[in-house]
Order: sequence, then structure tokens, then C-alpha cells
Amino acid sequence: MSSYVVQGGKKLKGEVTVNASKNSAVAILIASLLNEKKTILMNVPRIEEVFRVIEVLESIGVFAKWRTKKKLEIIPPRRGSGQAQKFNLKKINKEAASRTRIMILLVSVLAHKFQSFDLPMYGGCKLGKRTIMPHIYALENFGIEVKILGDSLKINHKKLHPSEEIIMYESGDTATENVIMAASLISGKTVIKFASANYQVQDLCYFLKKLGVRIDGIGTTTLTIFGRKRIKKQISYHLTEDPVESMLFLASAAVTKSSIIIKRCPIEFLELELLKLKKMGFKFKILKKYLAKNGYSRLVDIKTYSSRLIAPIEKLYARPFPGLNIDNLPFFVPIATQAKGTTLIHDWVYENRAVYYMELNRLGAKITLADPHRVFIEGPTKLKGAEMMSPPALRPSAIILVAMLAAKGRSVLKNTYAIERGYEDLAGRLKKLGAKIWHSS
Repeated sequence: MSSYVVQGGKKLKGEVTVNASKNSAVAILIASLLNEKKTILMNVPRIEEVFRVIEVLESIGVFAKWRTKKKLEIIPPRRGSGQAQKFNLKKINKEAASRTRIMILLVSVLAHKFQSFDLPMYGGCKLGKRTIMPHIYALENFGIEVKILGDSLKINHKKLHPSEEIIMYESGDTATENVIMAASLISGKTVIKFASANYQVQDLCYFLKKLGVRIDGIGTTTLTIFGRKRIKKQISYHLTEDPVESMLFLASAAVTKSSIIIKRCPIEFLELELLKLKKMGFKFKILKKYLAKNGYSRLVDIKTYSSRLIAPIEKLYARPFPGLNIDNLPFFVPIATQAKGTTLIHDWVYENRAVYYMELNRLGAKITLADPHRVFIEGPTKLKGAEMMSPPALRPSAIILVAMLAAKGRSVLKNTYAIERGYEDLAGRLKKLGAKIWHSS
């Protein structure tokens, strides 16, 4: 069980480069199985979630090899008369699959290989009740039937067909990705309404476009996909950078009153967050604007400055894109502990995530739980070091670490696997910014 040891209360300095998104990487890894040829993914983050997905794919017959530190080669089993037998689901790594929720995306991919198959139940962050009914409701439009049988999923279909009016039960990122993957290998036109337009969905669409799938409406909530009978094209694709990692470094700068430079931030998915921070008194400057290596995403370098923060007049809450990102909302919790006044944060998406925010009280924060979705935060407070256990969820664990950077004295955060699922060498990168942090096993 690994731990972070932090000597907090230190200002940060220097610059840091944002890595590619966890959420994009794992979805596109699975989507690469739609391609019969070799796929080379560039800028892949070396994080535990990616490692678990690779373990699952290798266990069912996929060839996956790191060519360089950030370059990953994927080759699915060869197509032929016995194509379905090449994917050996009986050998699927159930332990690895149980540690990531993204395994639900295998439903749409493997539906193109098998008419009937089983998958182990998904895992991931413990954030309360999170059903897969939006996936099931959407996929049934293609003729795919998904049944939940205890600790496994049973998937059946007779013949896949396109659908010109799929209404998403909710604008979920992963559910939208599942539908996109299913539609990409079904010849004909599929229309998805109330789709997520979030960063990882857009990245997946740009990846599929490079494979030759026509997708109209990228970045909107209505997607039109013209599927192909086969995808057989060797490509290289650069994953774009992570707005949620960008937000972690913005929050770290805000709580420590530090001036740092954060490079390669995907600005389209941070504009509202930056506006909210600006109204809270956070000072920053856009230094440079340019395109990501995928040719689509707009990136910027941001310089932060020591700032005296004030609580926002209005409540802070998340919405599907283009609203404040659902995974960026938690980072406003440690920021609000250093803002003068009372901040109301409404985390309506998950039943349990706001409960985890109360953990910051152990560091000296003054957070009151109004109900399972809302907290009131009084600030500014002087945070102090403490020894704590990471919650079983990525973002709640990450905000504890951010708060520890501002907390004077020695802090210990135990069981950091939840953080390492989504952030590569976070302790090392914070250390290069001047943080007094050690990673111990």
C-alpha cells in the first residue's frame, strides 16, 4: 500500500506539462479493437487505469506493446474465418477488469465479434449508485440485449442494425462512447441525441474519424455516425491533454498562493472553470495558444499568480459540457477553504462524492454537509497536517492531496492507488514544482 508524505505550506514554482487524459486513453484503447490493422497511440499516460485495461486486452488475445515511454502499439486478433475464436473471453483477466468501470465499453466492441458472450462486472470509483441502464437503453437500439446476472453481464444479439433516433437516457460520457463504438462498425446511419460532448467523447470521435468513420456534429449533443462494414487502416493517433489534470495544477497553485506555468491545457474544457476562478480573485494569464498534436484540440499555457481568494456569490455546480466539468468540480473544494466567505458546492451527479469532501475537515477545513449532494465551506482556514487514508475514488483522493500541499506541517496520505489510477508520477511532478512530497511504498 503506497503513501504520499507531504510537508505542506510551501509555495510552488516552475512549470509543469499536462499529460493526456485518462478518460480518453482508456476509451480509445478499447476502440482500437474496432480496427483490424495496427493502431499506434501516442502520448499515452502511464497510469494504473491504462495498465489494467492493457492487462484485460492482452488476456483476451490482443497484442499490446510499449514502443517508447508514451507510444503504445495495439494489434487485435487477426480477422478470418475463425475471427470470433481468436478473442478468447474465457481467459479474461477478471481481477484487472474488476478494477475499472471502463470495461463496460467492451460490450459494444465485442458485439461485433460475438453474437453471445459474457463479461465480468465492472469496477471503478465508489461514488454511490451508478447503474449501467443508460448503456443498456441505448445499445438496445442496435439490437443488443444486455442482462445483469450477479457478478457478470450477459450480452446477446441476432443481427446488428443502425438506428436513426437514439435518445440517450442521460448525457453520460461512457454511455455515449459505447453507442459511438457500436455505430462505427454498423453499416448505415445512426443518430444520437442528448449525447455527451465532453473532451473524451470528442477525442474518441477524432480517433474514429482518422480510421475513416464519418461523424458529424462533434462537440454538440447530436451526433450522426455513418458506420462502416470493416475498419482496416493502420494509423497513429495523438491523445489530447487532460483538462482535469490541468485543474489539479490550477487548484494546487491557488491553495498554495503560487506562481507557476501550466503548459498544454485544453482551454475549451477549462474556460468556465477559469471564469469562476477569476470571479473568486484568482489571478492568471494565458501565455500562448496553439493546437494539440491531434490537430483539433485548442491548447494554452497558463501562468498563475499569488492570489487572495473570495467565495463566489453564486453556488458552484457541474453540468455536462459545455458546463463546468463534473470531474473538475471537486477541486473547488480545497480552493474554497482558502477563499474568504461561504461557498456552496452542489455535487448533484453522485450520491456519495460530496460526503468524501468532509475528509478535508481532518486537515482543519470547515466544511458542513447539508445533504448527500451539497456542502458549505467556510474560508479562509489555516490547514494543518494530518495522517489520512485515500477514499476509494480518484477525484476525492486527489483533492485531499491538493489540500495537503497547503496544510502546514507533515501529512501522510495512505493507499494512493486511487490517485495513481489517473495521474502519472504526480508526486514526482509536484516535487519538481518545489513541493516537499515523497512517495513511499
